[in-house]
Amino acid sequence: MLWLKTFHILFMMSWMAGIFYLPRIFVHFVEGKEAGQDVTRLAIMAEKLYKFMTIMMMLAIGTGLWLWFAYFPLAQGMGWLHAKIVVVVLLLVYHMWTKRRMLEMQEGHLDHSGVYYRWANEIPLLLAIAILILVVVKPF
Repeated sequence: MLWLKTFHILFMMSWMAGIFYLPRIFVHFVEGKEAGQDVTRLAIMAEKLYKFMTIMMMLAIGTGLWLWFAYFPLAQGMGWLHAKIVVVVLLLVYHMWTKRRMLEMQEGHLDHSGVYYRWANEIPLLLAIAILILVVVKPF
């Protein structure tokens, strides 16, 4: 079971790395476009990063479900786990939000300012903090 936990953490870290960096590409895209720069390469980078982080997301979710089912008989008194699942679902919603922005980039536009995407970049950090607190501290 420790190997499974290790791979779950690895896949989650890889997914989070992508989900932290993709909105930064959005910022550079918007600001580069405003400055009259060629931002085509950023759109290509965003698409490749999105594909990578989606694979890592699927592996993280898959190993997470495997762990959940392995510990399911012990699920009494594991309210933290149910709360973590809710936060992971919010992270999945954010992942889908990034997909829509990445597709907009492929069309050559993003509809908000660089400041907007900088603030949007903080959402996965807050979700990751919540997940870490739930998993490590297990407050309930």
